[in-house]
Amino acid sequence: MNNLKTVRMLLAFGVIVLITVDQLVKEWARATLMPPDGLISFPVIEGFFGFRWAINTGAAFGIFPGGRWIFVGLTIVIIVVVLLYESTLPHTKQNLWQRVIIMLILAGGIGNFIDRLLFGYVVDMFEFLFISFPIFNVADILVVVGVFGYVFYEIISTILAKKQEKAAELGTSETIGTIETTKTAEKAK
Repeated sequence: MNNLKTVRMLLAFGVIVLITVDQLVKEWARATLMPPDGLISFPVIEGFFGFRWAINTGAAFGIFPGGRWIFVGLTIVIIVVVLLYESTLPHTKQNLWQRVIIMLILAGGIGNFIDRLLFGYVVDMFEFLFISFPIFNVADILVVVGVFGYVFYEIISTILAKKQEKAAELGTSETIGTIETTKTAEKAK
């Protein structure tokens, strides 16, 4: 994809699709799991994974309960910062991955933002049954995968940059993956 406008349009479409999936799953949870008429919880894979109705008025893992308006404001600030960061990225193949990571984080943040704004809480429904782990939702998954993806991307980028520096010191130009490997004319002699 050579056109940055096309890339951004596709990523915006991806954000919309992911937010829609998040909201549809949360609506399913409201209709199926929410008390008093809902099931409240049921296992999908016995002893491993299930669905359970939960609401979260705080941040991740229920920390800082009751901070609705703080988190609404904070989410707006984070969205603006992330979009400003995206606008500074050069249009390269390597930065496409950063843009996909940004898409995941934005979609997850906006998905939970919608819940906080409309209901005052975030709906959670996924539960691991084999460990004591907080109940979570699709938006949480998107944010966590995005953040870990970003950390992984930065680690790999740092490693590759150090390899390139070392190669430059040795008189070669080496890179891994999408960057071409060449030797200088002097080294070829």
